Amino acid sequence: MGLDDKIKNAAQDIVGKAKEAVGNATDNDRLAAEGKADQVKADAKKAGENVKDTFK
Repeated sequence: MGLDDKIKNAAQDIVGKAKEAVGNATDNDRLAAEGKADQVKADAKKAGENVKDTFK
């Protein structure tokens, strides 16, 4: 994975954390859940990057 992909994944994680925080602050369960989902997706992508980097 290139640096560009790593930056996109980090941005997705940050956006997810922000969505979760806003959702929790406004009692919007849907937004909080969407934020959690974004974070999980970003974490999965990061794990895939680490595996690919290991085999390079």
